[in-house]
Amino acid sequence: MPLNDYDDQILEAFVNKPEVTAWYKMAFSRYSVNGVDKMAWVWSWWAFFGGIFYLLYRKAYMAALGLFVLTIVSFAIPFGGLIVWIITGGLAPYFVYKTYQSKKAEIEAAISDQHKRIETMRAVGGYNDWAIWLAVLLHLFFWTWVFFAFSAMMAMLSQQ
Repeated sequence: MPLNDYDDQILEAFVNKPEVTAWYKMAFSRYSVNGVDKMAWVWSWWAFFGGIFYLLYRKAYMAALGLFVLTIVSFAIPFGGLIVWIITGGLAPYFVYKTYQSKKAEIEAAISDQHKRIETMRAVGGYNDWAIWLAVLLHLFFWTWVFFAFSAMMAMLSQQ
C-alpha cells in the first residue's frame, strides 16, 4: 500500500519511534484492501510476549481490556492461556491499527491544517512508558510470590 508523504508523516507521528515505523507501515498495509479494513495475521513478538502490556503501551485501552477479560476466561479452558497468547501475537497489532485509524479520523475531522494534525497525532498517539514499568513491576511481584510460595511449600515438606 503506497502511502503519500502526509500518510507517512502521520503514521510516524502515531508510532513515535522512527526505528519501528517501517514495521508498522508494513503491518498496517495488510489491514486495508483498497481502503476497506480487514483483520489479518501479522506476527509481533512484542505482542506475543507483552500481551495486555503491549496494547497498553500502544494506547489501545479497550483492546487491552478485552484481552484481559479473554485471558481470565481462557483459564477455564485447557491450554486456553497458550491459545490466547498465540492469538495475541498475531492479532494485537490489528487493534493498534484500529486505534490509529480512530485517532486519525478524529484528528482529521477536527483539524484542517496538516502540520497541526501531525503535531496532534504525536501528542495523542505514541506510547506509554508507564506500561513497561507496570509490566516489570507486576512480573517482579508475580515471580517473587512464586519464589516465596515455592520456598514455603518446600519448607513444609521438609518438616514432615
